[in-house]
Amino acid sequence: MKNVIKKVTVLFVIIILAIVVNACSDGSQDEFILFDLNDVEDVQESTTILQEDIDALLFMLEEEKLARDTYEYLDNTWSLSQFENIKKSEQAHMDAIEDVLKQNEISYTILPKGVFSNKDLQAHYNTFKEDGAKSVINALKIGATIEDLDIKDLENYVSLTKNSTLISIYQNLICGSRNHLRSFMRGLDNNEGTYTPQFITQDAFDSIVNSSQEQCN
Repeated sequence: MKNVIKKVTVLFVIIILAIVVNACSDGSQDEFILFDLNDVEDVQESTTILQEDIDALLFMLEEEKLARDTYEYLDNTWSLSQFENIKKSEQAHMDAIEDVLKQNEISYTILPKGVFSNKDLQAHYNTFKEDGAKSVINALKIGATIEDLDIKDLENYVSLTKNSTLISIYQNLICGSRNHLRSFMRGLDNNEGTYTPQFITQDAFDSIVNSSQEQCN
């Protein structure tokens, strides 16, 4: 219902603007401003949440939960500052996505910690939990893996949506994930560990880890 209201409101505003502009002219045809219907469609597309957008939001909510739950487990296991700090950021990422779901009256469920409706994410968590308990280096590699995956998925969703709000949110989450990746890589460097990107390209990975921390919204 909110999306319908948005569309009607946008169209109404454009019609009013057309009337005002035309009323201020001297009546000659060449002074009329004509609005392209494609412009109206573009505005609608930038504010409408489609089903594929909803699917993306629900998936990313669980993927951010995967990061939060994994980092909390690894923090309890190793007491590393990276996990202690970044698990809080992942909760903030979840909150940002939740806000969009609530504003658009989209139903969702957050399962208990360590439990996921997506089978692939559940398999990831089980593997991360088992492997991360083996060593500090393994734990830090898992952190890098999760951020690597997050960046890839978020960039994919940016390319697929036309919703300007979602693009902004996804880009901010990507910014956060780049910072997290840098943090995990510093931890690996300090422990003489290495990580090879599995999801983003090597060039993109190198560009991230060789640049400074960013200020993200």
